[in-house]
Amino acid sequence: MQGSSTSRPSCDALRSTLRLENTTILEVAYIQANSSITTPGSCQSSATVSSPLCRIYAQVNTTESSSLKFEAWLPDLWYGRLITIGSGGLSACIDYNDLDYTTSSFHFAAIASDSGHDGDTAAPLMNEPEVINDFSFQAVHASAELGKQVVQQYYSRSAAKSYYTACSNGGRQGMQAALLYPQDFDGILAGSPAVDFNHLLGWLAILGRDVGAPNGNSSSSFIPDALWPVVSAAIMEQCDLLDGVADQMLTEPDDCFFDPSVLLCPPSVANADSDACLTADQIVSLEKIYSPLINDKGVELWPRYDPLAENTTLRQLTFSGSIFSYPTSWWQNTIYNDTNYSFDKFGIQDIEFADTINPGGIAAFSGNFSAFRQRGGKIVTFHGREDGLIASGNSKRFYDLATSTLSLPNLDDFYRLFLVPGLAHCFYGPGAWKIGQSQLGSGVVVNDSAHNLLLALVDWVEGDTAPGSIIGTGDDGSTREHCRYPRFKSQWNGTAWNCVEI
Repeated sequence: MQGSSTSRPSCDALRSTLRLENTTILEVAYIQANSSITTPGSCQSSATVSSPLCRIYAQVNTTESSSLKFEAWLPDLWYGRLITIGSGGLSACIDYNDLDYTTSSFHFAAIASDSGHDGDTAAPLMNEPEVINDFSFQAVHASAELGKQVVQQYYSRSAAKSYYTACSNGGRQGMQAALLYPQDFDGILAGSPAVDFNHLLGWLAILGRDVGAPNGNSSSSFIPDALWPVVSAAIMEQCDLLDGVADQMLTEPDDCFFDPSVLLCPPSVANADSDACLTADQIVSLEKIYSPLINDKGVELWPRYDPLAENTTLRQLTFSGSIFSYPTSWWQNTIYNDTNYSFDKFGIQDIEFADTINPGGIAAFSGNFSAFRQRGGKIVTFHGREDGLIASGNSKRFYDLATSTLSLPNLDDFYRLFLVPGLAHCFYGPGAWKIGQSQLGSGVVVNDSAHNLLLALVDWVEGDTAPGSIIGTGDDGSTREHCRYPRFKSQWNGTAWNCVEI
């Protein structure tokens, strides 16, 4: 695609010429390459700008009782594409890393918002339904529309294609956009999407309850952090060779039926502290953790925790003996509107009550992508098999829901899911986790769609070349081919991992 060039005077002119409805321009500045800029909000204080661009910081009133702040980065060399960037967790943090990644590596015009509040908490959402709506869906939709207007005014032509990228709650926001506003994006890259959001946060709270939260290490079911490597070692001993390779990773965690009873302490040490075995109560905790969350009617509310997902520092968020801050903040500020609510008796009944509220339609658990598919939109999503925050089985579950809803044998014509062994939550891990999902995951080869999911999405949208697989790169430079669900599985051929049709 032919690029467009801009200059500093054209950026400076925006101070007086940029007109956006219900919007106050807070700052317009031309930024030189390799600069460090001061950033607003509580999430971070500075960010890097690698390529010369025009930076716009503004506030838009989304309704009479809600507003959001956004940044638009308009590179001097623009290839005609616009990308909207979402946010993860409960955060309303503008993702400056991906603003820089997309504008400097691929010459997108990029826009990202704070999702309507400041900080990684639901506290600003309490009794504020429109602020909840911003966080759930409105901020991404508004950003997509604003980005298109900014691009038109600055470059004097429309963006040829509009894209979206984010992970975790940002992945959920992308799926929600395809469901609610199918016209907003031509292509969506959604990592580890937090769809079925209320069930996810409820499950995270119950994981904490499984190890005695909120009573901490005084509970007999609490598992000290020093014992979790013992659990991981037992999982690897039982399941590492299921895929034929002893590499301390599980290609398909769903094939691993871990039996924690092998870790039961003998009677002589059952009531004593041990660094090599677990008590009967701790064994029961593990049995709960590695089983799906089922209600009293036999309905699965959430998939089980992936074996080996505990083998990261993220386990401390759920297994510390306290309830993880995200479900705490969500239930106190949006479900019960009671900051004194205690999790002493939290259980499935609280998750099912949250279903009746579903603030801002946050669940996004619908498979009806018919309008998005009909207009030619494309979705690429990925999920790590060692994700300690969002069980990777949920992405399978969501894909299967869409398949059933649309009455299709598979979704290959518009929606592809890649499962990545050895990838933790969105980034990092012992496997070939760098797949171009972000600046962190750009890997060795940035401008190669075989190794980069964002570029693979662009090729699919603009060249009708669908990604059959993706090659990941590990921290040590090793590579591995990752396969798409459900038609292919990863198989070792003696020298490399290949995707073979099931």
